[in-house]
Amino acid sequence: MLLAVQILHIIIAVIFVVVILFQSGKKAGLSGTIAGGSETFFGKNKGRTIDAILEKWTSGIAVLFLVTSIALYFLQ
Repeated sequence: MLLAVQILHIIIAVIFVVVILFQSGKKAGLSGTIAGGSETFFGKNKGRTIDAILEKWTSGIAVLFLVTSIALYFLQ
């Protein structure tokens, strides 16, 4: 059981790093260039952008990473 959780923890950690690296910075793109002026125009589709999807994935993977970390603590 411990080995399975350790392997799952490592896989989640690698996925976590990859998802974070795929995200663009806060100052990247058109909204960073115009200093937020386009934020109001494109704001209605904010939930459908790739950055929003990656942000949701990051939150979910962070929770999984936390759960496997706690599980590893109790299993050892």
